[in-house]
Amino acid sequence: MASALGSFLRSRRDRLTPAAAGITPFPGPRRVPCLRKEELAVLAGLSPDHYSRLEQGRQRTLTEDVVEALARALRLDDVERAHLRDLAAPARRRDSGWEAPQRPDPGLLRLMTALADVPTLLLGRRSEVLAAGPLLAPVLGVDLRPGDSFARWLFLDPGARERITNWPDFAAAAVGALRYEVGRHPRDRALATVVAELRAADPDVARWWDDHGVADRTSVTKHIAHPTAGPLEFGIEAVSTPHDPEQRLVVYTVEPDSPTERALWLRVLASA
Repeated sequence: MASALGSFLRSRRDRLTPAAAGITPFPGPRRVPCLRKEELAVLAGLSPDHYSRLEQGRQRTLTEDVVEALARALRLDDVERAHLRDLAAPARRRDSGWEAPQRPDPGLLRLMTALADVPTLLLGRRSEVLAAGPLLAPVLGVDLRPGDSFARWLFLDPGARERITNWPDFAAAAVGALRYEVGRHPRDRALATVVAELRAADPDVARWWDDHGVADRTSVTKHIAHPTAGPLEFGIEAVSTPHDPEQRLVVYTVEPDSPTERALWLRVLASA
């Protein structure tokens, strides 16, 4: 059975053609347009047998040199490269204290207070809600409280799909963020439970998960269909601190003098 490392390598190889990789295709019949294992091995400077062992799960750790060679050959972006590095050396990680409850970072809470004119959300491990600003509930139509799961709301509450008009784009990025987190913390049983629950409940989650895409929760646009304020558009930015990167302050930014900003300033949302 292929390991998580092998499955990820195969998924990234499947999306590359020889032309996209900048090489002349090897001779012989080709059943699919993607790179062959032998072609990728040459690109990465590995023997075909060595690369085959990686995809088949017969070698589960990689040296840093091999990680970099594969990342270049597969044309990985920065997030995918970091994910590959996580998958390549799971034994190096120590999740000491990981199961202990998180406390909201005081500095991020103060920043939330300073950003009271826009919706904010503080997320911890496994997309757990640590705190929410007062404008978040009127925008999303749900009162997310500390201890709630943002991922469960996003995928299991029909209201999420109704409010977020570009739900597929936003939700696919959320699945990628969960996979990225699993790569960093493969022994987190509670996280594995959340992923298994969502995959079983939602075919979209299962499909995106099987694509092996990864994402870091940074900039993304969210379109909201609000019942009284009408269409709203937010740029979603995530902020974390170096001493606790597992907490992220999610800020719903708005364009100056936009209809969304005017709705927030006029408190149109407060009545919904």
